[in-house]
Amino acid sequence: MDDLDRNLIGLFATEPRVGVLEASRRLGVARGTVQARLDKLESSGVVTGWGPDLAPEALGYPVTAFLTLEISQSSGHEAVAQHLAGVPEVLEAYTITGAGDLWCRVVARTNADLQRVIDRVVAVAGVQRASTVMALETQVPYRVLPLVGASS
Repeated sequence: MDDLDRNLIGLFATEPRVGVLEASRRLGVARGTVQARLDKLESSGVVTGWGPDLAPEALGYPVTAFLTLEISQSSGHEAVAQHLAGVPEVLEAYTITGAGDLWCRVVARTNADLQRVIDRVVAVAGVQRASTVMALETQVPYRVLPLVGASS
């Protein structure tokens, strides 16, 4: 990744609707160069999507919690992961090391609704135990853009 790639990513991150023609004008390069760089960044997996970033709070899900699930070793993680993918309130799930086996970030409409979400998450064979931690306030939101500058 060179400076043009970094500048291009920074521009589209701050102004996702800027367009290829306007990006080429602002960066002082040909439109074809911008399109080729964007295509390369996407095909290499650096850019993973062009969709809008959504705020769960604005969609009516202001409660965030982190669940650590202990999974029966005989049942494996795949069935549980498939189940989690079917629960809309599960925003992400990871296999982890340490005290648990899977870690999930979930959202809910209220604190009381969180119980419904947890019940739905654990309603699959293989989940032996769930531990829940509620988020109080976001200190550093999810971000990847600082890594672009650190990759130079």
